[in-house]
Amino acid sequence: MPQNILMITAIAGAENCAAVVSKQFGWTVEIAVNRKEGLAALRHREFALVVLDESLIDSRDDCADSLIKCAGLAIPLEINFAISGCGRLVREIRAALLRREREQELALRAAATSIQSDLRDTVAGLLLQSQLALAQPALSPQLAEKLRLVAELAANLRQRLDLPPQATQIRQPRTQPVAVHPA
Repeated sequence: MPQNILMITAIAGAENCAAVVSKQFGWTVEIAVNRKEGLAALRHREFALVVLDESLIDSRDDCADSLIKCAGLAIPLEINFAISGCGRLVREIRAALLRREREQELALRAAATSIQSDLRDTVAGLLLQSQLALAQPALSPQLAEKLRLVAELAANLRQRLDLPPQATQIRQPRTQPVAVHPA
């Protein structure tokens, strides 16, 4: 994630507020004094967060929408600089970054769960089909050995998929093969 913040505001003292935010987060803070400058900055750089002064938003046009669309993956944050001090801005930024972090963790967890479920289904199919193939009469010894290896690999993978994520990461590979017998 880029470590840049764009503040779009024409309020006096914006530079002081940008300095405070920069010091708090250790990030570069760029100021755009109007919508046009803000859009230009968004076209040229990636930002982690875009802070938009509510006083620049006209309810008759889609200023905020166009800025948010150009922001890409940046977190949009609307704030009224006229009534909010730097302290509140810092708190709002911190809260927005924490929300983004939680959302990303939840999204990663959901994706991992989905992938794990798909893998379990595939591994179960591999295991079943290899065991059914091993049960066939007149199976050559070479093919039977290869099918046993496929069944063993599928069983190992199934066992690893059934472990909690922390255990899977620190688990050592098996040194002894798993015995798979035809059904």
